[in-house]
Formats: sequence, structure tokens, C-alpha cells
Amino acid sequence: MALLEVREMEKRFGSTQVLGGISFSLEEGKALAVIGSSGSGKTTLLRCLNFLETPDRGLIKVKGETLFDADDKASYSEEAIRQKRLHFGLVFQNFNLFPQYTALENVALAGKLREKDKGKWKEIEERGRALLGQMGLSQRTGHYPHELSGGQQQRVAIARALALSPDVLCFDEPTSALDPELTNEVLRVIRSLAQQKTTMIIVTHEMAFARDVADEVIFMDEGAIVEQGPARQVIESPSQERTRQFLSRYQET
Repeated sequence: MALLEVREMEKRFGSTQVLGGISFSLEEGKALAVIGSSGSGKTTLLRCLNFLETPDRGLIKVKGETLFDADDKASYSEEAIRQKRLHFGLVFQNFNLFPQYTALENVALAGKLREKDKGKWKEIEERGRALLGQMGLSQRTGHYPHELSGGQQQRVAIARALALSPDVLCFDEPTSALDPELTNEVLRVIRSLAQQKTTMIIVTHEMAFARDVADEVIFMDEGAIVEQGPARQVIESPSQERTRQFLSRYQET
């Protein structure tokens, strides 16, 4: 059984259809890269999975449990949605750290908000320290976002997303706001997570990275999946002409 199943997901904004019948599955411990031009629906897909947007149609299952069924969406309370979000962690393009909190406070905040027993907050902070250490930021736990480089801020954001132990970790173009040197910092962290068999969905414009790190690749165009398959096969030998056209814009570096 796949860890994540998405079936016939559709999303409209007004008269514009942004997602049209998206279906895919993801096994535990696998990394899925989602590629495509700007406006192809990649970010909306992640936002629907994380319940930041509500699909108009479709089904989302995690570990066999139905998290979303469009035919029953009216019955979902705000509390129910908050619980469903815990299955996913989302790392945004622009970090979205709270500027008034230190790196450690940013990572531990969600856990503390969920845990009413303050006696367990020390345990939450220790996990936060361990995650920041995993990100190579042991010496930055007390630093505020403005005291960190962009790459460091994004690594704090990754630690924050991991803090609640989500089933699926999602990245929305995590290097798009970074210069090349800082991009490599973040890609190394994601590569190490893939080696640790973290289940991930990575929206990215880094084609070589998608080829080398992801197990599967989905190419989206105009809200639809045009091609999907093993990463190296899709990137190096795509079967669809539209995929070939898209990839031809990227040169090997």
C-alpha cells in the first residue's frame, strides 16, 4: 500500500482550472520531484495536500486513511483540518520564519502550541536542538532570522517542518530565493534526507538535482500531469514531446 494516494484532484480559482484530475501515489521512504513551468499548478498541488487550499474534487489518503474526500468536505471542521495538516510538513520558498523568535524557538513553537503540559516543553526543545544539529546549525540555535544567511534560514525552516514528524515532507522550490552558493547548502540537506529515506515531495527547478535525488518525477503542464516515471528516465529520456520541450531549456552544468 502506498503511503500517499491522490486521486482525481481538481482545483479552480474562479473560472480558471489550476489542477485538472491530478492522480499519483508515493511509497514510504521515496522522494518525488515535481517539475514544470511557472503557473503549471505545482504550488497549488502542495497547498492542497497541506490543506492550505481546498480541492474542488478528489481524494487524499495517507496510510490508507482518507484525509480528504471532496464529496464530504463540508463536514470538516477547522480542528479536523489542523489535525490532517500534521501528516504533512511544508517548507516554503521564502522561509516564512517568525522574525521575533530564535531559530530554536521557531522550530519548537508548533510542538509547544500542541502540548499543554509545559513539563514536556524541554523535550520538545531538545528535539529542536537535535534537528538544528542535523541541519548543521548547532551554533545558531539562539540566533534570530535576520542574523542568519538565506541558506541557514531555509535549513531552520526544514528543521521546523520535521519537528512534528510528518508522514510526508513537502518542499516548494526551496532554493528559488537563494544564490548558487546557498542553494548548494540546502540541496545537500535535502539529499541527506533522501538518503535517510525521508518521504518527500519536492517542487524544484533544479533538474540535475531532481534526476539524481528523486526516485520518481512528475512533469506538470497547465494543471495536468503530462508525464511521470523514474526520475532519470523522465529527465534524460522523456517520452512526451511537451516534456522534451520543457527540459530543452535546461543545460547540464
